[in-house]
Amino acid sequence: MLNRYLEECLYFTASRLTRVVTKMAEEEFSRTGLAPTYAFLMMAVLDKEGITQKELGEILHLQPSTVTRLIEKLVNKRLIEKQADGRSTRIFSTEKGKEREASIYESWKNLRASYNEILGEKEGDELTLQLSRISEQLEKMK
Repeated sequence: MLNRYLEECLYFTASRLTRVVTKMAEEEFSRTGLAPTYAFLMMAVLDKEGITQKELGEILHLQPSTVTRLIEKLVNKRLIEKQADGRSTRIFSTEKGKEREASIYESWKNLRASYNEILGEKEGDELTLQLSRISEQLEKMK
């Protein structure tokens, strides 16, 4: 009986999925020397040099304090740098950060390939898009 409650609980199943996918991502991104969240922040910076902290928070769906903490760690690793622009702070990759670009994107591609191998490419992509839409819907209700 308890098993049925757990299987029918969005909170429990989403948490379970998060744990499984997080483990896969951590294994894949370990070769970059970065945890997945740091790697995705780097990808956003590499994609848009001069991105603001606010934009990073919106893209990554993270609170400003979390974005600040992530940025500080990457600044300390000399992978990104901050530049004041009036009241905003813009983020740029450093040469050292750019040197990791290929391995970061390779890890991302390998992660997608890993779960698509299990789920099927079409199913994996559809699940990802569906989860993104559901997350947006639930965020709007808060």
